[in-house]
Amino acid sequence: MSRQTLGTVGKAVAIAALLLFSLFPAYWMISTALDPDAARRGATLVPDGITFAHFERVLGSGGFGLFLRNSAFVALGTVLISAFVALLAAVAVGRFTFKFRTAVLVLILVVQMVPMEALVIPLFLQARNLNMLDSLPALTVVYLAFSLPFAIWTLRGFVQAVPLEIEEAAYVDGASWGRTFWSILVPLVAPGVVATSVFAFITAWNEFIFAYTFLQDASKYTVAVGLQRFFGANTADWGPIMAASTLITIPIVIFFVAIQSKLSSGLTVGAVKG
Repeated sequence: MSRQTLGTVGKAVAIAALLLFSLFPAYWMISTALDPDAARRGATLVPDGITFAHFERVLGSGGFGLFLRNSAFVALGTVLISAFVALLAAVAVGRFTFKFRTAVLVLILVVQMVPMEALVIPLFLQARNLNMLDSLPALTVVYLAFSLPFAIWTLRGFVQAVPLEIEEAAYVDGASWGRTFWSILVPLVAPGVVATSVFAFITAWNEFIFAYTFLQDASKYTVAVGLQRFFGANTADWGPIMAASTLITIPIVIFFVAIQSKLSSGLTVGAVKG
């Protein structure tokens, strides 16, 4: 066997091992969710059968359909608002020169470095004083506060990477600033908007501590808070837990599939706009 063949086989084995390592937790989650004997499954790799009883319990008496809608409201609100605000802020700090511009950038970076857990109590007290507890819009505002620093800092690099001459050429051709912004700049920085939207979506969808602290009404729980209802004081109902985890994972997968083409095509699409 030649050295080139050995190298090809070695790469194939390494890729297969990496895929197995990455996909096995997902397989275990889904197979446990479908296993009728999930509570006593142990180390069995193959489920004893297939049942959708765990999903029916989660969506029925577990109320997970409502939790999914609440999380969708919070996550989509965070993504849309953060993308719009961060893009405008990134253009401001990336294209214009103004007083305290460097200080603003440093503050954005400092805010990004602060651990979320360190702000639970201060934000809880502030939300209580403003009568914003137990509110999904208020929780969205909290997630915006954590998503915007990363989004602004990242999009600033994308905005600065766009040659200023492209915008100047549009101005010479008679385009207004608004037309230049929407028809030229936005398509060119679309990959950055998608990347920051992924971060914002995951932050809002999976976050637990702030949702658990801010929300007391069970009808307003997000999926992360709703999941802990299947954990008892001394036991865990693994069938519903894995079924609920599968339901939590599906929207994230759909979101990634829907936007993955934008990551690679955003620059080429923007290059022919104008």
